[in-house]
Amino acid sequence: MPYRGGVKLRIFVEPQQGATYEQLLVVAQTTEACGFDAFFRSDHYLAMGGDGLPGPTDAWVTLAGLARETSRIRLGTLVSAATFRWPGVLAISVAQVDAMSGGRVELGLGTGWYDGEHTAYGIPFPALGERFDRLEEQLAIVRGLWTTPAGETFSYSGTHYQLVDSPALPKPRQQPHPPLILGGFGAKRTPRLAAAYADEFNVPFHGAADTQAQFTRVREACAVIDRDPSGLTLSAAQVVCCGADDTEIAARAKAIGREVDELRANGVAGTPDEVVARLRELEAAGASTVYLQVLDLHDLDHLRLISERVLPELG
Repeated sequence: MPYRGGVKLRIFVEPQQGATYEQLLVVAQTTEACGFDAFFRSDHYLAMGGDGLPGPTDAWVTLAGLARETSRIRLGTLVSAATFRWPGVLAISVAQVDAMSGGRVELGLGTGWYDGEHTAYGIPFPALGERFDRLEEQLAIVRGLWTTPAGETFSYSGTHYQLVDSPALPKPRQQPHPPLILGGFGAKRTPRLAAAYADEFNVPFHGAADTQAQFTRVREACAVIDRDPSGLTLSAAQVVCCGADDTEIAARAKAIGREVDELRANGVAGTPDEVVARLRELEAAGASTVYLQVLDLHDLDHLRLISERVLPELG
């Protein structure tokens, strides 16, 4: 089923809370069958509450598998931590998954923020300023490796990373490169990096007014470097809890350990009509794409309800 148009809806999951590859595959294939635009996943190695059984799955290993077992939906991370992978290795991995998917991959990249997962798996976790420095260097390197013309080499001399005469291979399927997604709510450095490097900017888990304010900061940062902001996709991410009636809404909220009133206040929640209204608020704030954070991976009927009752209203 092709995507119907209008505000793009993407499904976004948090496998570190407990999911096998097989579960993720079923959700991704249901996402595709239901007509959503994309399936994205977080990139974390430790659960945030709960035991996280059976344990974490690696984001890019997962997406490589899904690349071969889906055919239409976009695939990506929201977002990978720059602390997890060397930028040259990341560029190779994403380019390979892009080829495996036939050119359907997108890379969300951020500073990394969850110190507990770094401690648990022996990953260095520098101070925030250094993490931003490393993120900026990684963005320059990944994009540089992907866009260096075939037959030429790429070198980079930064504070944290140095590359010398790299063949800058492999090239991704998408040209000039897979979309780069940045996000967050920082008022200064985040908009500047987005203006310089991002193809998409995402505001996660904020209301329409705050989302619009951050979009304005990013547009202003684009103006500073004479970039046309119309070429930058603006998106939002929200937890979703949709039900046909109050009973179903309450059951879905309980399944993810949340209260209905809190979800209505801080997410995209309620009946299909209420969900459509909230999505329209985000659209009015400037978001052309919304990532729906689905926390109960067993409830495939949730996806089907949104597909049948929400998607047709957004065209």
